[in-house]
Amino acid sequence: MVKIKSLLPKKLFLKQSRGDVVFTILNGLIMSAMLFVCAYPLYYILIASVSDPTYVNLGQVNFIPKGIMLDGYRSIFYNSKIWVGYKNTIIYTVSGTLLNVCLTMTGAYALSRRELFLRKQVMILITFTLFFNGGMIPNYLLVSGLGLKNTLWAIILPTALSVWNLIIAKTFYESTIPLELNEAAEVDGCGTLRFFFKVVLPLSLSLVAVMALFYAVAHWNAFFNALIYLDHARMHPLQLVLRDLLLVNMGGDSSMLGEAQDGLARQKLADLLKFGVIIVSTIPVLCIYPFIQRYFVKGVMIGSVKG
Repeated sequence: MVKIKSLLPKKLFLKQSRGDVVFTILNGLIMSAMLFVCAYPLYYILIASVSDPTYVNLGQVNFIPKGIMLDGYRSIFYNSKIWVGYKNTIIYTVSGTLLNVCLTMTGAYALSRRELFLRKQVMILITFTLFFNGGMIPNYLLVSGLGLKNTLWAIILPTALSVWNLIIAKTFYESTIPLELNEAAEVDGCGTLRFFFKVVLPLSLSLVAVMALFYAVAHWNAFFNALIYLDHARMHPLQLVLRDLLLVNMGGDSSMLGEAQDGLARQKLADLLKFGVIIVSTIPVLCIYPFIQRYFVKGVMIGSVKG
């Protein structure tokens, strides 16, 4: 204990009992272990993406890459499917997030106002869909019947509103925007729409940021709706392209493995692609997250106080 204390800042143990010191050290060790458990898989994928697949398959790549090979990244950056998937994912994420945020903010504010006619009944119907839905086959028939298949709307409309986020936003408005503020605005001649855009939205920018963040991450990682509703490869998002690459084997897609001549080289390139595309697809989120991680903490607290 004395040796450990000598390595840590003295201010850490200022006016702390022995139990507090032990708790601080144990807490640091546990958090470090959790950090290692969460970060190592990503680090392993990173070093495996630049290592010889032979060493990776033999379990000889643990902390340091062996047999550096950049063929996987070279194939990724020179393949048009990856960039088309990137473009589609950005389009789906931006357009879907804008629609999600607009519907969530307006719907939550309307349901938070006590004067709304049949407010409780409407909320019950909306909450009902949180527990029960039509299922995959009825949804597919609905999307196909509306002529939305193989279009942008097939991706963003079925997920246009998250009931869970709607409830969180509604609770935030009920606990943050008092009814008296609306009444005071009405006395000054401010209409409902003007009050929403001039008063409510500026007071709920943190909520808007949280909702946009949650929706954007969900759209970026989504692939199931695209798998069902999009038949054309030119419309596939990046995650669906990644799925196809993960299924590549010796008899797989020759367009991605065209540089390799023999079967062993093709298999090695396929293994490198599996790891490399995972890294390439997560880079945007990893670059953005450090700047917006505080909004994740804010999102956990929003709507936590009720009554």
